[in-house]
Formats: sequence, C-alpha cells, structure tokens
Amino acid sequence: MNSPQDKNDFDKQQERQKEFVLKTIEERNIRFIRLWFTDVLGFLKSVAIAPAELENAFAEGIGFDGSSIQGFARVTESDMLAKPDPATFSILPWRTEAPGAARMFCDIYRPDGSAAAVDPRQVLKRTLQSAAQMGYTCYTHPEIEFFLFKEEPKENSRPIPVDSAGYFDHTPSMVGHDFRRAAITLLEAMGVSVEFSHHEGAPGQQEIDLRYADALSTADNIMTFRHVVKEVALEQGFFASFMPKPFTEFPGSAMHTHLSLFSGETNAFFDAGAPMQLSKIGRSFIAGLIKHAPEICAITNQWVNSYKRITGGGEAPAFATWAQSDRNAMVRIPTYKPKKEASTRIEIRTPDSACNPYLTFAVIIAAGLQGIKSKYELTENTKPQALPTDLAEAIAAMEKSELVRNTLGEEVFEFVLANKRAEWDQYRNQVSAFELNRYLSVL
Repeated sequence: MNSPQDKNDFDKQQERQKEFVLKTIEERNIRFIRLWFTDVLGFLKSVAIAPAELENAFAEGIGFDGSSIQGFARVTESDMLAKPDPATFSILPWRTEAPGAARMFCDIYRPDGSAAAVDPRQVLKRTLQSAAQMGYTCYTHPEIEFFLFKEEPKENSRPIPVDSAGYFDHTPSMVGHDFRRAAITLLEAMGVSVEFSHHEGAPGQQEIDLRYADALSTADNIMTFRHVVKEVALEQGFFASFMPKPFTEFPGSAMHTHLSLFSGETNAFFDAGAPMQLSKIGRSFIAGLIKHAPEICAITNQWVNSYKRITGGGEAPAFATWAQSDRNAMVRIPTYKPKKEASTRIEIRTPDSACNPYLTFAVIIAAGLQGIKSKYELTENTKPQALPTDLAEAIAAMEKSELVRNTLGEEVFEFVLANKRAEWDQYRNQVSAFELNRYLSVL
C-alpha cells in the first residue's frame, strides 16, 4: 500500500472479506472459530472464539497474555491483541461433525493499536513492504519433506518408519500413498493448492510440494500444512515429524524453496539475452543470498539437529555456492524452459522443514534485496565460504549481522539469539549415546 488510494482499496477489500466470513459462518453453522498465530520459534498457537465475538475480534482483536508466548513479551508488558485476517478464513475439513469449526490467521498488535514487533507474520510483512517499495512482489514455492513413523517414538528409542521405500517408489503395500492422498485432500479443501507429492529418499520420508503463491500466503500455507500432516497422521494411527534429520544413515528433511520476484506482470529474474536467461536483478539477488548465507542460517536452520542435515551429505548444501544443475549447491538455478519466462526462478536449498517460515522468508528475501540494492556481483564459486557446521557457529554469525538484526527487529533478534544460546548450552552439556557406546566399556 504505497498511496492513499491503495489503502482505500485494501480497506474496501477487507470489509468485503469480513462480510463474506460472517455470512459463511452463519450459513454453514460454524460455532467455533480458531484464531491461529505463530510464536517466534514457529510453533502454532490457537484460541477459539464463538461467532458472537467475531465482529469485535475484527474491530479490536482478542486479548491474550503475550508473556506466556515464546519471544512475545516480558511480564511487565504482556497485554497483546490477536486480530484475525479475513483473507485467511477456512473451514476445518476434519471437523465434520456438527457444529462446524473454522480458522483464520491473526496479526498481533499491542493495546495502543501498533503492530507487535515480535509477531513473525508482521516481520515478514515488513520485509515484503520493503520489496514493494522497490517495485517487487515475491512469490515462493516450497518442497516440504517430512518423516512418517509407525508411532510416536518413546524417549531414547529409534523411530520406526512406516515403510522401507525410497525415492519415487511406488509399491502396492506402501501406506504413504493413502496418507499423502488424505493430506492433500484436506489441504485443498482449506484452499492450499498442492503441485506434487511423492515418496522421498529415506524410509518413511514423504514430500509434498505447494503451488506458487505470494510469500505471506505461502508462509500461512506452510503452517496449515504442518498442522494438517500431523492431524492426518494421528487419524491414521501414525506419527509425523518435521525433525530435520532423525536418522544418521539417511538424508534429512529439507524445505527447498523456489523464489521469484515480479515487477507487475513481469518476471524480474528473466532476461532472454543473458546467460541462463537470468537477469542482473536475479544475479544480484543470488549474490545477496551467497554473501549473507552464514548469518541467516540460525533462522533458516534454527535447531541443533538442523546441522546434522547440513553436514550430513544427501544433497544438503555445506557451502554458500550457486549452480544450475548441482543439487549440492545452496542456490540452484532451474533450467530455463522456452516460452516459460514467468517460471524463471531460483531454488534455495538451505532451509529445513522445521523452520519458522515467516522469519525464514523474511531473512532470505532481505538478503536478496540487499544484493539488488547494493548491486552485488555474482561471481564464480572459486573460494566458497562454508555454511555453519553447528548451531554455535550459526549463532556467532548471526549476532554480528546488521542485516538480520534490521530484518527481524531488535526484540525478535535478541530473543532468537538468547533462545538458541540456551539450546546450544543444553545440547553440548549432554552425554550422548555415541559417547556411552564408544567410551564407557573401553576407558
């Protein structure tokens, strides 16, 4: 919204959407509206309200104690408001019994009406506004991998995959077919479009790819996706996990993300006369990602376990490199298809599927935009810098980053650092099964 006219059009659209939501709730006998939002670590939060409260929720928001939410507020400034976004309204298709239930994502505000700086959705909105001021709209398309286990693993036990299949395997006895079909059916019933699905490389590992959408809608869709996958797994008697690397000997779960910038109807990454048909803007965007790669890793790969995937091979990127065909590269440029200019894009292979999608998209887009603003040159991978090999290295790179600090805002930036330092301290003080098995009987 760059002009009064834009704001006026947006407000009118919001009113139409609110009217649609209120009408649908009455017509479909919806009696529970779940308001969803995400904490700083990417965990979904929810509060249910009755239809009678919805108009007030649209106007003023629903109050809650922000000090009880990870990273949201100190006890002395805990009052916050969750305001539902009517554009995200969807009926929950797994609540088939009457009365029905629906959900909307929320933006978080402070009592004075200002946007809460700690809200991950607002963090991404700020970044997308910066892109809009430069004339760009950002579209993303994630390939989300996860594991399906026979049951929730007990403490210190090895998880048991639902199958022993591999990449693209199609076997009559494999439960993954039915699981993916059920999950996709629910996702599409909620307005989340799916492009592909298949078995991934490891036993029990699945992949479902979402269709291209603007970056904010995609982040909302990823949060919906993770919830639906877990719901379907429970319904079928299984257990789904987005843990980046649950097995030493098998590849981990990534969230390879395809990304493009559009200026109006024009793909800003496309240039018919350039190598790989990639424009200067596209090359500078990639250069920004390469230059700032280590400092954004604590966001795109935020868990101790994330670095077992990064350093464990299996086409996971260990260096900040780019390539057209090498799937070990951090940034890949998919092959151009003639007369498909709109599909020109880059693929970022660093993020795992357990990241906070709002913060992850925010730092990725910010790094690329910085490359465009500063006119970074994309050079060959002569001396590529290594990505962090553990969470401690990622923390050290992030805490020196002005780009990440400015993108996240001071409060989110400091919370993430404090939380990740605490996680690393807990991890490095643990005596592992590896140490017991290797040393206990021989030393």
